[in-house]
Amino acid sequence: MKFTKMHGAGNDYVYVDCFAEKVPEELADLARKISHRHFGVGSDGLILICPSEAADARMHMMNADGSVAEMCGNGIRCLAKYVFDHGIVPKRQLRIETGAGILDLELTIGPDDRVREVTVDMGAPQLEAAKIPTSLVESGRVVDLGVTFGDQTFQATCVSMGNPHCILFVEKASDELVLGLGPKIEKDPRFPNRTNVEFVEVVSPGEVRQRTWERGSGETWACGTGASAVCVAGVLTGRTNRTILNHLLGGDLTLRWDDSSDHVMMTGGAVEIFDGQWNL
Repeated sequence: MKFTKMHGAGNDYVYVDCFAEKVPEELADLARKISHRHFGVGSDGLILICPSEAADARMHMMNADGSVAEMCGNGIRCLAKYVFDHGIVPKRQLRIETGAGILDLELTIGPDDRVREVTVDMGAPQLEAAKIPTSLVESGRVVDLGVTFGDQTFQATCVSMGNPHCILFVEKASDELVLGLGPKIEKDPRFPNRTNVEFVEVVSPGEVRQRTWERGSGETWACGTGASAVCVAGVLTGRTNRTILNHLLGGDLTLRWDDSSDHVMMTGGAVEIFDGQWNL
């Protein structure tokens, strides 16, 4: 089975072109093995590039632990670059089907006729607790709510961008918080579908730093849906503007929460690293 490894801001995935390749039925097992950092290719997960009856292509995403994920902002940018650069869908405006619905993407093409940057319409955030889902409140929104995790209390804001996020604004996004508390919050019973966790330092109203403990993958170098959720949370809590530059471990993303459409727009790069063949 041929594959391509790609990354968006350091958030790396193994991609399989299902327009040309066949994959085994046991996808969870494949995702776990191929994503393993020591015994596999090494990645944050597996993304299948599939035909779609409703859009230009369909993204089927598996986390590194074999669980299914609804969406990935960095992953979908790489998928868009792949289908354009490889001539599958040579269009500068794409519609990609995901587990969170069909998303619109606009490609910026470089002088080499390859994708340099991608802007993704991430859609409108979901803020109702029951639809995120979380039971931190019985109804309504979770915005700057004092919540205790372990023996520490944080001001938590919860947002879904097609997948659940718990955003914590902190003075320092330390290893102790991200690696120590992140996995505990991910599996906290108040998040029935588990959750992604963002630890965010506010540099200024237009600039933040983010580290993410990602559901099913551990700490990742970037999280596009998480960065989008952080943009929304910053506005809701009065900490940031509607347009921000987000510094992640693997690179920068620009986010804008449009006040007319209510949609979050995310812009960032996508990089093809190498091709290979996986023995099934």
